[in-house]
Amino acid sequence: MSLLALSGISLVALAGCSSDGSSDLERLAMPDPGTVEGESILSLWQGAWIAALITGVIVWGLIFYSVWRFRRRSDDEIPVQTRYNLPLEIFYTIFPIIMVVVFFSHTVRVQNEVLDDATPDNTITVVGQQWTWTFNHPYDGENVWEGGDGNRIPTLVLPVDETTRFELRTPDVIHSFGIPGFVMKMDVMPGQQNHFQVTPKEIGDYRGNCYELCGVYHSRMLFNVEVVSRADYDAYLQGLEEAGQVSDEPIIGGSYADEQVGIEEGEAE
Repeated sequence: MSLLALSGISLVALAGCSSDGSSDLERLAMPDPGTVEGESILSLWQGAWIAALITGVIVWGLIFYSVWRFRRRSDDEIPVQTRYNLPLEIFYTIFPIIMVVVFFSHTVRVQNEVLDDATPDNTITVVGQQWTWTFNHPYDGENVWEGGDGNRIPTLVLPVDETTRFELRTPDVIHSFGIPGFVMKMDVMPGQQNHFQVTPKEIGDYRGNCYELCGVYHSRMLFNVEVVSRADYDAYLQGLEEAGQVSDEPIIGGSYADEQVGIEEGEAE
């Protein structure tokens, strides 16, 4: 019966295989990165899993070998009880340290790529506030902004093939700014100026959200992402200016955050 059940599960799994499924397996369930920096994060993710699986196979193999090779037989005497094995214990101490050093060095390398302080092509001040997002874009010496409210999800527009730096700010509590398609997120903390940068590889649409439980309406902190051409990006910024969404400085909370709509008094109670 168990063999029949296992065969059935295998058939179902094979029936579900496709090119997309193969890609998911190759990426080890990580989304297909939409940015140059995301490719480095994906490589780090894959390398960590491969190293962990190799280590696991070696350890499991040694365990099963020892269980089988040194099992007690009916006519055997009790084997010699060894208290320690100095070479083996040294190996078990040194090898994990080497693994940690290698993992740490690759993590720092990828972190430096994502948090690179080189001058970006664009800088956007991202403000997380209870419970929506505001995106501030420098334009013609001014600041143009796009923000959401309780009735509307805001849209973050980015130019393709250009490096954009996100300056993360919040006037209230801890949020977390993340875009799954970019395989990157970072906390947005009061009084702390966090940042990271991305370089989108192709035109397309993505989804983003807050990854930190930030209050009762945390689930509303969604936003859309549109990667467009430079010409479309310039037209978008001009449209914000013509719509009157202009300020001298980036909007970080304040009156705009206090004017959130869509949460009825009865719902808030």
